[in-house]
Amino acid sequence: MTAQPYGVGIGWRPEIDGFVAELPGLRFVEVVAEGVPGTGPVPDGLAALIARGVTVVPHGVRLSLGGAEPVEPQRVGHLARVAELLRAPLVSEHIAYVRAGGMEAGHLLPLPRTRAAVDAVVANVARTRAELPVPIALEPIAALFDWPDDELTEAQFLTEILDRTDALLLLDIANVYANARNRGTDPLALLDALPLDRIAYVHVAGGDEHDGIYHDTHTHAVPEAVLALIRELCARQRPPALLLERDGDYPPADVLRAELDAIAAAADYPTVT
Repeated sequence: MTAQPYGVGIGWRPEIDGFVAELPGLRFVEVVAEGVPGTGPVPDGLAALIARGVTVVPHGVRLSLGGAEPVEPQRVGHLARVAELLRAPLVSEHIAYVRAGGMEAGHLLPLPRTRAAVDAVVANVARTRAELPVPIALEPIAALFDWPDDELTEAQFLTEILDRTDALLLLDIANVYANARNRGTDPLALLDALPLDRIAYVHVAGGDEHDGIYHDTHTHAVPEAVLALIRELCARQRPPALLLERDGDYPPADVLRAELDAIAAAADYPTVT
């Protein structure tokens, strides 16, 4: 097992494998767990990173922890095998659902913030943790809408889930910005209400606003407002690691390096470039 993630990292994708391999100060990457064969072999780029001591964290997107149905054992088994293959210190997944009644949404969907939904997530996390060889960190998603029957605030919902599962928090600082902006609320108020002492690591990403809605795209540059939130977060609870998410529409290498440098500067961490 490798060390816990620390410093500034980047989401590993095959399209930017060469770029990631050339980052001299890199100590941490994240990979979409479903993109790694559970029976091996480990993709060459990831194997090379592991060989040089870079921590690789599998990030699940298909468990559907918030679904009404129990998590599918084969999906949990895959995540567990990938964690072992990558010698990961932990795994992460979303507080969301992606399927219902046998139908796949193809997208992370927000849960109603009800006590029944808390119970469903807690049960599925327990089923998942029973099969995992490492701890799990849970990520609240960016949501374009709230359900009308919500009983809890986002912070109350998340805190209860973390308390009852003893899971870690994968805080997406861009999601904090997106959710507050779309609700017309203060992102600092949400940040201050979250259990920041449970953070395993932090996602950072860009987005785009159109038709009055801010979309967490992962294909746009990280806005200054999100960098400012990183500074505010570090003033409250310095996270061990921050990771840049880019998924498609990859910019030139010098632009990606500048984004990583901006994140490092915002958190006052050493640069990886």
